[in-house]
Amino acid sequence: MLKRVFTLAFLCTGFWSSVTSFASVTVTNNDDHPASPSSVNPVIEWNRTLLVIVRTPGAQLPTIHSTRNFAMLHAAIFDAVNNIDRDFEPYAVRHPHVSRKASAQAAADQAAHDVLISLYPAFATTLDSELQQDLAQIPYGRDKADGIEEGQDVAAAILALRSNDGSAAVLPPFMPKNQPGSYQLTPPNFAPADFIQWPNVTPFALAHANEFRPGPPPQLTSEDYTLSFNKVKSLGLITSATRTADQSQIGQFWNGNIQDFWNEIAQNAALTHHLDLDQSAHLFALLNISLADTTIAFF
Repeated sequence: MLKRVFTLAFLCTGFWSSVTSFASVTVTNNDDHPASPSSVNPVIEWNRTLLVIVRTPGAQLPTIHSTRNFAMLHAAIFDAVNNIDRDFEPYAVRHPHVSRKASAQAAADQAAHDVLISLYPAFATTLDSELQQDLAQIPYGRDKADGIEEGQDVAAAILALRSNDGSAAVLPPFMPKNQPGSYQLTPPNFAPADFIQWPNVTPFALAHANEFRPGPPPQLTSEDYTLSFNKVKSLGLITSATRTADQSQIGQFWNGNIQDFWNEIAQNAALTHHLDLDQSAHLFALLNISLADTTIAFF
């Protein structure tokens, strides 16, 4: 039920209303480079870390869509922080007896580290170093220890929750069918179809992958299909005479991993609107869970 509530919260409030309705605290860093732990909140710092990892050649498993890992990272950060601050409904892990004095920053750092080191063990040295630098900024004491423990517990729970979600399933290679409307391998490289197991991955918030599925495309022999086909071909040609300069710029901008772009957009929004730790954790969890479920749904 909480998963359904989480989804509805995002659908009802929208991305920008979630940003603009939050209160303000001072956050000074707003550049394109990873900042020191003392100048940016942990949510943005660890989001930047994951962006660096997924953009490292060979780091992201080709059979695992990165939206899953972004959602796991930010679900863990959100629940760890929220179990201390309790400003929102939890996503999946509810620990009502955690001390309200526990360090939410330590919880966020530890949860992020533990999720990422499980997903990307080859980066263990870098992730361990980043965690130690972050925790060194927090005064030693019971509150820090409680925050670290909460981060560890929530990360372990999120990892366990997603351990058998179908993402690791190995299916036979996709074989195109020789019939109208069947997907064909496309030029220039005719690469095999990827993420063929993704339709069966357990969603993060949706009840099932086809919960909000639109109607089918028009029939192949229909006038609507012909019009759409011709429009796509006309606009998509490298030498298109019908595509405007603005359309070309839009196409070039989004020609990449869209989830990466939206996380960078969210970073800028969070910094511009001076979101604090729990507000940022909420925003990035909503964004990345919606991206992960969108990916499952459209596959």
